[in-house]
Amino acid sequence: MPYSLSGPGLSELDIKKSRFLGCVEPMADRAAAQRRVAELRAAHPGAAHVCWALLAGGQSAAVDDGEPSGTAGRPMLDVLRHQDLDGVLATVVRYYGGVKLGAGGLVRAYTDAVAQALLNTQKVERQVRVELHCSVPYALEGSLRRQLAAANATLLAVEHGSQVSLRFNVVASQAGPLQAQLNESCHGQLAWLRP
Repeated sequence: MPYSLSGPGLSELDIKKSRFLGCVEPMADRAAAQRRVAELRAAHPGAAHVCWALLAGGQSAAVDDGEPSGTAGRPMLDVLRHQDLDGVLATVVRYYGGVKLGAGGLVRAYTDAVAQALLNTQKVERQVRVELHCSVPYALEGSLRRQLAAANATLLAVEHGSQVSLRFNVVASQAGPLQAQLNESCHGQLAWLRP
């Protein structure tokens, strides 16, 4: 079963005068990961490298950012895979200290930076959510909202037209039972729309 993280975890390692700032954090997709890496580059203009690895719903990446091929991104990605993580971005900002570490030293440094960061956060069970979209008469909106809240559904959008249209997501395993409950409680006045 894949896991994600409850929040970010940080680490800082000093190895032969080089400083490695590790971070692991929940991340939805590659586009969000690239924005985060760009933020780190802007926040650390003096850093020699900003290496990163991503596992997010079938999207993966391993970026060495100028380090010798296979010495940064791939080892970081391996740590995430070994921990059975998904929806997680690992980044390591390296400030070069003037002493070369060699390929083995770099692999150990990047691996350790991610592993130490993981010790500073908690793994949580990753729950796949599905998006649903329905419409109901105005008189049923309040009841529907209460039932969605009770089911821990996340309301994404509400539109008021001739009827009330609600877009929400819910844990995939609860989608079927929730739809059945809503159909019954709305007495045939609820219409399911394409998400």
